[in-house]
Amino acid sequence: MKILYVGGEALPFASTGGLGDVLGSLPAALKAYSPEDDVRMVMPLHGKITPAWREKMTKVAEFTVQLAWRCQYCGVWALEKDGVTVYFIDNEYYFKRSRLYGEYDDGERYAYFSLAVMEMLEKIGFIPDILHANDWQSALTVIYSKVKYPHYNIKTVYTIHNIEYQGIYGKDILSEVFALPADTMSLLEFDNCVNLTKGAIVACDKLTTVSQRYSEELRTPYYASGLDGIIAENAYKSCGIVNGIDVSYYDPMNDPDMIGPKFGAKYRLFTNKLANKTALQKELGLPVSESTPMIAMITRLVSHKGVDLVKHVIDQVLEGDVQLVVLGTGNEEFENFFRWLESRYPDKVRALIRFDKKLSKQIYAAADIFLMPSKSEPCGLSQMIASRYAAIPVVRETGGLYDTIKPFNPETGEGNGVTFFSYNAHDMLDAIRRAIALWQDDATRKKLLRNVITTDFSGNASAENYADLYRGM
Repeated sequence: MKILYVGGEALPFASTGGLGDVLGSLPAALKAYSPEDDVRMVMPLHGKITPAWREKMTKVAEFTVQLAWRCQYCGVWALEKDGVTVYFIDNEYYFKRSRLYGEYDDGERYAYFSLAVMEMLEKIGFIPDILHANDWQSALTVIYSKVKYPHYNIKTVYTIHNIEYQGIYGKDILSEVFALPADTMSLLEFDNCVNLTKGAIVACDKLTTVSQRYSEELRTPYYASGLDGIIAENAYKSCGIVNGIDVSYYDPMNDPDMIGPKFGAKYRLFTNKLANKTALQKELGLPVSESTPMIAMITRLVSHKGVDLVKHVIDQVLEGDVQLVVLGTGNEEFENFFRWLESRYPDKVRALIRFDKKLSKQIYAAADIFLMPSKSEPCGLSQMIASRYAAIPVVRETGGLYDTIKPFNPETGEGNGVTFFSYNAHDMLDAIRRAIALWQDDATRKKLLRNVITTDFSGNASAENYADLYRGM
């Protein structure tokens, strides 16, 4: 079987978050699980991709793309990684930017990318059996495959990683940019706009979300950002498959980015975990203390990540002997709040308002407790990464957090974290206090951490489920 993954980002080349993590791990995991399959991936050649990676690429095609009235250059570069051929769509006008997304012409940029992918297939001699598109940036590949390239006879899978980002534009973009005929408006139109996610949901052969719980939640207005009716109508072809992480990239036994000692064979975590914490405390100028629990948040600073809950009760948390380390960017209101919080608690809080992949891994390795109180969380990868680095996850029971983290029961010894159900600041506060109490009891902490670090969050289960899905199409 020939499978092509399409997306706007992938680790380790260029990434902004969870989508990049998934596309950086799932294709390789599928190839490892099913070596007989021809697994490939395609993404833009972003300006952020380093020269070290570019030196490993070979140009495999060069052509022009007719995007409505625009005639644009396209180069296709390729390299091999973990048994997967990765293609890069090269056009500096569209992709030599400082940001992957958030540009004024994103609709045009990713329409070009999607059309270039479809045009590339014949030129490289690879017509996949399955095209697996991810989020709005590649939604048009699903639509183009049905409308402009039906002769390819490709089956399509569309995965919703986050329903809040849908690719919504004015109706004039249909012909002016997407180069689609007027009779396709009914496919893409939603709420008097062109909606790429809606179009892909309807056009795809299989619809997946990144956890079973999220698949169920998206059929309700609270979670679906307006598309609950469309998703319910297409429930017959939908399912939820939990993502995995690249356990070779997030590997505390061999991670070169860790600031302290590696955890070592069979996780010598009870000494090396503490050493990583004290090393980070020194690096950040916090009081060095093995007995002070360090709580970490690595997140986008926006309300749906639960930051507003933290804002309401963090003073009560900081009344005790704790430290809080926050890494991320987002709404100016929340960025300034955490800066202010650090100024108020200079011996307890560090607000690191930036995106820093290396520092994030150092924080995971140092943290005792990882807080993730999301209002909605399609899958969530941070709780999995934190678990790999022996930080106790404290999560709200939603989406993939519900599917991956189960409450620890001291009597039975079962469970791999601390959870709370209601989106309520004081319920979150209670969960934090329970996590601190579990961590402070040496025997309980050891039992809980053994569960935390031995939970399998690799892409193996995800790859097996997707392989079954593809074969059933």
